[in-house]
Amino acid sequence: MAVAVKSEKLFTYGDYLQWGEDESWELIDGVAYNMSPAPSRKHQEIVAKIFHAIYGFLEGNQCKVYLAPFDVRLPEKNESDEEIGTVVQPDISVFCETSKLDERGARGAPDFIAEILSPHTAQRDLTTKFELYERHGVREYWIVHPNDKIVQVFLLNEQGKYNTARVYTSTDVVSVPALPGLEIDFSFLDAV
Repeated sequence: MAVAVKSEKLFTYGDYLQWGEDESWELIDGVAYNMSPAPSRKHQEIVAKIFHAIYGFLEGNQCKVYLAPFDVRLPEKNESDEEIGTVVQPDISVFCETSKLDERGARGAPDFIAEILSPHTAQRDLTTKFELYERHGVREYWIVHPNDKIVQVFLLNEQGKYNTARVYTSTDVVSVPALPGLEIDFSFLDAV
């Protein structure tokens, strides 16, 4: 499926804030990507299961977990918010440095991101966002493949690059290195 792009012009977060609330967009290096259509039922169930596991684990912890839509601004340097060219809405994001959180969402890389693939966003999640999250230092990136019932887990190494993915299936219980002690049983993938 083709990815809808707003135009050939490069945009900033300042532009993004002026767009109507009836539209859902992400900016990656100034390029605007349409987030429509709404995620599928299967997508929503997977997001709910993972979010529920993380939320319960973090109860009483300083780390915070958020669901899309939640603006994550990723500045390249010290530019003002209005000049930032990248704002994404990961399906699930976890921040342990609460100083990155503000009323608009977050400014800076989360410790953990999970994206659940859908036909509309799969290519972007697998390539563009993979490179983006690696470049910005997201410690752990999960890509969930609902139809194949697998989860790819990428961990940032000391060189700032993602290691080769560890691949898990619905028969696995997956630990979350960014959140030591948390394990998520993926048997629910067989039921969605």
